[in-house]
Amino acid sequence: MRIHSIEAIPIEMPLGRNFGGSTYTVLKRCTVVTRMRTDEGLVSEVYNGDNREHGREIVRLIHDELAPRVRGRSLFEGERIWNELFALTHGTRDPKTLLEAIACVDCALWDLVGKAQGQSVCSLLGGHRSRLPIISIGGYYAEGKTHADIGREIEAYRRAGMAGCKFKVGGLTPEEDAKRVEAARDAGGRDFILAVDANRGWSAEDAVRFAHLVEPLDIRWFEEPCHWYDDALAMAEVRRRTTIPINAGQSEISSHGVRRLIAAGAVDIVNFDASEAGGITEWRRAAGLCQVHGIELAHHEEPQIAVHMLAAVPNGTYVECFPDPERDPLWAGFITNRAPIRDGIIELPQGPGFGLELDWDKVNKYRLDR
Repeated sequence: MRIHSIEAIPIEMPLGRNFGGSTYTVLKRCTVVTRMRTDEGLVSEVYNGDNREHGREIVRLIHDELAPRVRGRSLFEGERIWNELFALTHGTRDPKTLLEAIACVDCALWDLVGKAQGQSVCSLLGGHRSRLPIISIGGYYAEGKTHADIGREIEAYRRAGMAGCKFKVGGLTPEEDAKRVEAARDAGGRDFILAVDANRGWSAEDAVRFAHLVEPLDIRWFEEPCHWYDDALAMAEVRRRTTIPINAGQSEISSHGVRRLIAAGAVDIVNFDASEAGGITEWRRAAGLCQVHGIELAHHEEPQIAVHMLAAVPNGTYVECFPDPERDPLWAGFITNRAPIRDGIIELPQGPGFGLELDWDKVNKYRLDR
């Protein structure tokens, strides 16, 4: 069975307000839908990424650079295809965007292999379990937002079936953010999973100060605590000085970057993002590194693909999502057969590949190439 054609579609949906963290703003929800067809009529349906700036360029790279190298190839030579596409990064000044384009192609290929074999991507990757806890990403900063508002937000996540929340910090002083986290813990209760994410917002000293303030609150992990420029060394210092597990990896674009974090003693948990770093083929390498070093795995956003990857391995933790449809209208409305979420658990989607069926009326409404 061979690849016949590839269509990549850039999607952009405006959001009603800013959903930013400590170091960034989010005013639109963007992604790329990839449809890969075989010569026997199978079609992939998968979307990747939340790239707010380069969707059109990702699509151009897929159509002009990657598709000509992939058409006519067997579905079952994914490693060979991936390595040939990865070799293109050696000659580009923007490997990150190219790897995002490769991720779209790679994930579409995994979807088709699963459909061709009648198996889920989770099964292809190892099939360790069929369900996982799911947590919300939240705690966004907003002008005038009070601790009572934080409490109502956490209560809304519980009503939405979430097992916990990854809460934004790093945009205020350690003391101010610690009070915000305390409000979240009070609202969620002790059985509510609570992690914190600074998005590289603090120095090592500020991160340590914050960690000591929130240690009594049973924090599941402290994500990307330190500024980008020397993050591995700084996170290793924070990790030595707190009992809270340290999580990082979403800013890496290859498994080699994950190896760097592990070698520095910087992480207890890795949330390497397949859509940022070349797809599932490269994620699988990073996952193997983590498993042999006793490191847990999370995944940055992307519940539609992350559930398959994290459920496939014994060291997977939680699927992350945005249950608020104002933040992620894709997750809320683009998937017509979304897996059920009950009592903090998401079930593995039924059907081969990723098991996704997209609402093509909505895809066509928000595509940028028309």
